[in-house]
Amino acid sequence: MKAIALFSGGLDSTLAMKLIIDQGIEVIALNIDMGFGSTDDRREHMQSMCDQVGAELRIVDIQSEYLQEVLFTPKHGYGKNFNPCIDCHAKMFAVAKAVMEAEGASFLISGEVMGQRPMSQNKDSLQTVLNESNCDGILLRPMSALRLEPTIAEQNGWVDRGKLEGITGRSRERQLQMVKEIGLESFESPGGGCLLTDENFAKKMFDFIEYDKFEVKDIPLMKFGRHFRLRDSAKLVIGRNKEENEHLQNIDNDKYYHIKTVGFPGPHAMLSKNASEKDRDLSAKAILTYCKTSPQKSYPLSYDGEEIQSSPFESREEMKPFNIL
Repeated sequence: MKAIALFSGGLDSTLAMKLIIDQGIEVIALNIDMGFGSTDDRREHMQSMCDQVGAELRIVDIQSEYLQEVLFTPKHGYGKNFNPCIDCHAKMFAVAKAVMEAEGASFLISGEVMGQRPMSQNKDSLQTVLNESNCDGILLRPMSALRLEPTIAEQNGWVDRGKLEGITGRSRERQLQMVKEIGLESFESPGGGCLLTDENFAKKMFDFIEYDKFEVKDIPLMKFGRHFRLRDSAKLVIGRNKEENEHLQNIDNDKYYHIKTVGFPGPHAMLSKNASEKDRDLSAKAILTYCKTSPQKSYPLSYDGEEIQSSPFESREEMKPFNIL
């Protein structure tokens, strides 16, 4: 017997897999990458969670189809920010169902807890997701199973329903008790891992789609730096620290210049290639303002290898009108 688990790397999905593995069922932990997860490379963490409970990790990239089919035209709308949670979950379950059929697995599982999230995990939304993804009956939610109708896996005796949980609401008391019981180590603290649910990230998304078509190659740029919309609508991103600078300089996006200081320390920055001369001048002054520089001096900057000279503003306050986040 084999099951496919929707696996985020979080605590609930890890515990859900453990409940099923402990009943002698093979579990493939399917992580579906839509591009808006944590900014860190989480593969090592996800592998650790899978190793501890005995699941096989698989990662599937659906970024392109997610943008085309879900993110900008959600049938069930957005949550508080830029998060189309119901449509997103339905898409993930549909992908997981296809993997289930290809693998010859018998059912799906997820770590969802009824009542934990207001938009996507109330009882009506849980059922809507099943209807939209054609997964009614084949998706088992082990963490709240005792509060939900029995699924095919339970009805057929593949899974002992009495060994599942009936957790509801936002409290993590039972989950933490389970952690102690199984000795799970280095698990993630509770909290949303999707950037689309973050208010500040949503501001950047709403700004971006007002001025440009959003593509998969734009996703990495959204995750780092200070974001500005300049006078003539060019987008400027300036790294905040060494880590962000390293991420920005590794981004391959032909819509943007890579900008760096020449001969002195400074942030890595990116600017729309369709920037007007006024916005190029403004970007240069802005970048230098985030360096240890003097407004009375001129400094060199490299725009994809083209060197220019500019001077910083008197203070960062002059960039406030252009600041997105």
